[in-house]
Amino acid sequence: MVNRTERSPHGIEPMSAGKSLENRVALVTGASRGIGFAIAQSLSEMGAKVAICSRDAGRLEEAAALLGRAGSRVLAVPADVTRASDIAALAEKTEESLGPVEILVNNAGIGFFAPAHEASEADWDRVLDTNLKAVFLVSKIIVPGMIRRRRGDIINIGSLAAKSVFADGGIYCASKWGLLGLTQCMAEDLRGYGIRVSAVCPGTVATEFSPHAGKDIRKMLQAEDVAHAVQVIVTQAPQSFISEILLRPLQKP
Repeated sequence: MVNRTERSPHGIEPMSAGKSLENRVALVTGASRGIGFAIAQSLSEMGAKVAICSRDAGRLEEAAALLGRAGSRVLAVPADVTRASDIAALAEKTEESLGPVEILVNNAGIGFFAPAHEASEADWDRVLDTNLKAVFLVSKIIVPGMIRRRRGDIINIGSLAAKSVFADGGIYCASKWGLLGLTQCMAEDLRGYGIRVSAVCPGTVATEFSPHAGKDIRKMLQAEDVAHAVQVIVTQAPQSFISEILLRPLQKP
């Protein structure tokens, strides 16, 4: 197990947790760094077998090595979650190597911050495909198995940008508002099958994802804070359903 006093090259401090997810299979998208890596690490420490994916094969390999050194059972599959063929291969390899996916964390996302009228159609497509369409595509592949088993957790990593607006945020906010709507409708569609669909909506997190000029990083949310919110969701009592977590820093950075 990784020593809590050591920090990984990804800037993540491992969290301790019990083995409450022993032998359960989790799939985390966009998990080569930042929030996705922290979530994968947390689920691994709780006993889950974890599949991780990313478009960056090099960083994905590094992430898998870090998780593996901590004794975790990890499968790393390079994949572009905006492509249905990549997702199908990812799901097939995960089930063959680890078993059926019981926990899906749709974390992959990109940012774009500029006035909407100055953005190109390609900018729109890139952000909406990654932040919204990918969640639809991955879930569409994984959900039928969860329905057959009549259980599962799907956690979509959103943003407080789904709750408010800000200058230069038009396309990004559109993707996250859409994601929140999709999450809530999926929750209603699937709760009758024993499947919980939840959203975690953090404010700005101290990762490489977005610029932090003028902010005190020590006061900002950390990737581990988002991972902890996911822990809360996957360890809730079977009769309860946490549909949404809004995550803010205690002090404004």
